Amino acid sequence: MSWLLNLYQTYESNLDRVGQIERRHNEQEFTLLPVSHTTQNAHIEVQVTEDGEFHWADVIDKNDASTLIPCTEESASRAGSKIAPYPLHDKLSYVAGDFAAYGGEIKKDDPFPSYIKQLGEWAESPYAVDKVRSIYRYLRKGRLIQDLVESRVLYVDADNRLLDKWDKPDTPKPPVFSVMVGGVESLFVRFNVYSPDKVLTKVWKDPEMYDSFMRFYGRRLGEEDYCYVTGEKRPSTDRHANKIRNAADKAKLISANDTSGFTFRGRFQTGNEAASISYEVSQKAHNALKWLINRQGKIVDQRVFLVWANDDLGVPEPMGDSFSLSPETTVVKANISFTNKEFADEFGKALGGYRNRLSSSMNANVNILVLDSATTGRMAVLYYRNLNKEFYLNRLIRWHSSCVWLHRYRKDENGEFVQFFGAPATKDIAFAAYGPRAGEKIVKGLMERMLPCIVDERAIPKDIVDSALHRASNPVSMEKWEWEKTLSIACALINQKEEKRVALDVHNNERDYLFGRLLAVADVLERRALGSEESRATNAIRYMNAFSRHPARTWATIQTSLQPYQARLGTKATYWSKIIDEIGSRIPPDQFNNKPLSGLYLLGFYSQRHELYQKKESQDDASEQSI
Repeated sequence: MSWLLNLYQTYESNLDRVGQIERRHNEQEFTLLPVSHTTQNAHIEVQVTEDGEFHWADVIDKNDASTLIPCTEESASRAGSKIAPYPLHDKLSYVAGDFAAYGGEIKKDDPFPSYIKQLGEWAESPYAVDKVRSIYRYLRKGRLIQDLVESRVLYVDADNRLLDKWDKPDTPKPPVFSVMVGGVESLFVRFNVYSPDKVLTKVWKDPEMYDSFMRFYGRRLGEEDYCYVTGEKRPSTDRHANKIRNAADKAKLISANDTSGFTFRGRFQTGNEAASISYEVSQKAHNALKWLINRQGKIVDQRVFLVWANDDLGVPEPMGDSFSLSPETTVVKANISFTNKEFADEFGKALGGYRNRLSSSMNANVNILVLDSATTGRMAVLYYRNLNKEFYLNRLIRWHSSCVWLHRYRKDENGEFVQFFGAPATKDIAFAAYGPRAGEKIVKGLMERMLPCIVDERAIPKDIVDSALHRASNPVSMEKWEWEKTLSIACALINQKEEKRVALDVHNNERDYLFGRLLAVADVLERRALGSEESRATNAIRYMNAFSRHPARTWATIQTSLQPYQARLGTKATYWSKIIDEIGSRIPPDQFNNKPLSGLYLLGFYSQRHELYQKKESQDDASEQSI
């Protein structure tokens, strides 16, 4: 229950944000929902006057469709033909008293009596505000369909029956038929109050309306029981919220409605014995979860990755790359010469702002939560950790200073490609390991598997490293930019274990590292001979896959293919030929064989190539002096 408790505490820490409209990256609006409220996409808006008369109605633009509505336990979990009206805004078949008179299809019992009775109890209670009374006075007249037809929002046929589809192809289709899904009875209607004398806050954005219903409904809750989350005795509930990931999400995290199966039977007699949670805690925890997902969650194929702190929501998330956390620290313009320890110190300073914010909190914790649903009705917590924030930041620093390499695929704020040193994002790791066409199911699975590597310092799964290594060793199957990105990410994954530097280690005499250096020199030599105008792959790149599996035999082929390019360069090739001879002489004869190369060869290849490109001008000078 710790994740529920932390979500509940997060809600309590952000009470000042309840009902405030927010927007993330210019996407749909969202808010921290009040208790006993949910969201629904509305299709029609109806305005009534303060005296309870019809004023105006229109079809809602889809960008403005999300509506905050009051709800009861029953209405929040209604399904199928069950009658459980929302307290105010609802589907047309619920709110229109004359729906059946206009040929509306009612599957079972007429839901309007239940709806208007419930609304009347609220409107006539001491907690009601004027807006509720105005809407109630209008709706109890039972003429909503008539007014919508007269306003040309809804349409009827010759028999005065509501139309479900537009059958006049020569006439422009009215807006309502563009938003209608599943028949006219499924159209969702929201209500507002109009005043000619003053500007009124919209009903679904009015804090007085929220408070009015919460106080009214709070008196109607069930029996009290001990809450397993807080330990306090409060009104409990066995109906918990859905719509966690979006307004159409039906999956629930907590549910015990299977009284005939074996969800809890055999261990408990009732669902409440398995988990008794108070209504208030359930509402606040679920509302906080919905708000956090909209605000800062990552969703991949409906799997939610969420990181937050109860007291400070702006916590660095573990799935991003080093550049996203600290561009100033990771962007490099010169040769990389510092060690991973030095980079860890600099990166730690860059995260100093997060440390400073946690210093004032005695119980600063970070929550990491992964959610997904196997069916449309059930959702599960796949991964949850609650960590001390200082401990969490140290783990982040450790990850971003161990799984590191030099990358060139990120763009700065001006849209220019930049070099950055650090760890890649887990989503980029997925594409490096499985290709850019990897499905979202594969991507979300890898992202989940990488979380323990970052948070718990576990080793990166071998199959992920091997997949990235094999793709990086097959450059001819990719475009150049994709291969360069795959190569640097594969080097970062391999380096998480090897702990090498990007700067060339001339004292490293490991066989695989030296073979990688040989391949890099052959690539640069041929590229210099071809010139910048020739874009075809070099022989070193073309044979790279075979070289990784049979290095000695393939090197003989590559070295033979280099001879025409050495001749073309003339004395300018002397510099690279000397490097090849020097590297080759350091490989013992008994190790110059066809044993497959490990990922270490990629580090040697990258570092040697990086070193040669960095010293391009000085190499030209050295070549000329050797004539």
